[in-house]
Amino acid sequence: MATVTERGPLQWQAKVRRKGYPVQTKTFDTKKEAEAWATIIESEMVRGVFVDRSMLERETLDELVCRYLKEETPKHKGADSETSRLEKFRREESKLCEYSLANLRRTHFEDYRDRRSTVVAPGTVKRELNLLHSVIEQYRHEYGMIENPISPVKRPKVKDNRIMRFQEGEEAALMEALDSCRNPWVKPSVILALETAMRRGELLALRWEDVDFKKRVAKLHDTKNGEWRDVPLSSIAVETLKGLPRAIEGDVIATTAEGLKNAFERARKKAGMEHFNFHDLRHEAISRLFERGWNVMEVAHVSGHKDLQSLKRYTNLKATDLAEKMDLTS
Repeated sequence: MATVTERGPLQWQAKVRRKGYPVQTKTFDTKKEAEAWATIIESEMVRGVFVDRSMLERETLDELVCRYLKEETPKHKGADSETSRLEKFRREESKLCEYSLANLRRTHFEDYRDRRSTVVAPGTVKRELNLLHSVIEQYRHEYGMIENPISPVKRPKVKDNRIMRFQEGEEAALMEALDSCRNPWVKPSVILALETAMRRGELLALRWEDVDFKKRVAKLHDTKNGEWRDVPLSSIAVETLKGLPRAIEGDVIATTAEGLKNAFERARKKAGMEHFNFHDLRHEAISRLFERGWNVMEVAHVSGHKDLQSLKRYTNLKATDLAEKMDLTS
């Protein structure tokens, strides 16, 4: 049974009682709003689709993000990056974070998308929206949210037409810039990435106990897809590894993800290659393997790809090399 009572100037309290459900109470500015809410709640109870929204109304987006950072982020391989993104969101979007989950709307995140699109690339906006969607989705059913407000938000179109391979003179320029880098682990990391196609996270997780110089193999335990793999080591990779000091902790690359990222960004800027990311080294390495005549399965074994369609995205063959190959086979 629903009742609406006046609680004071411009305050009307709606209360819904029904056997089998907790009493639902909410205060409104007008009697009409209170009656409308009570009708909806009572109807949902009758139809057996009622969900208690009290938690939704108490919990803010900021509290939800903090919960996700504590409970879910530490389980993810990209925990550092995810933490950085979410903490930045909390700082820069404090007003949006003050909204209760019950009051979040699609328009809030469309506004966020449009504002962010003026200062960062479409791909960044898309990643941020997808991460926030995951945060809400993780707890949506628990809080009784019928729909994730970010689900219908149209993501920016990403047209990444960057050239993800070294152009003439760029590799030499980058290596020269790395020579003057104060972080001694950056240049070896770049060389190893080019020789092994390892991801940055895989390089940082590599330990000396997993490097077998006799067999020329490095065993990766902490990979993106969660499965270990053995990576063959070229003579250049072996030479680079042997030239590294042995860290007491056992890490092959004894620096942090942030330290490696910042040092590489300074070096690429000095080399005039701000368009080139550390992950592009993986594109370069995989493409070189194909250019040397390796077949798809051999390359997939090195790169760790299980989906050959995904492997194709990492393959950027040079037209000039293909033209030479056409002459050799004609």
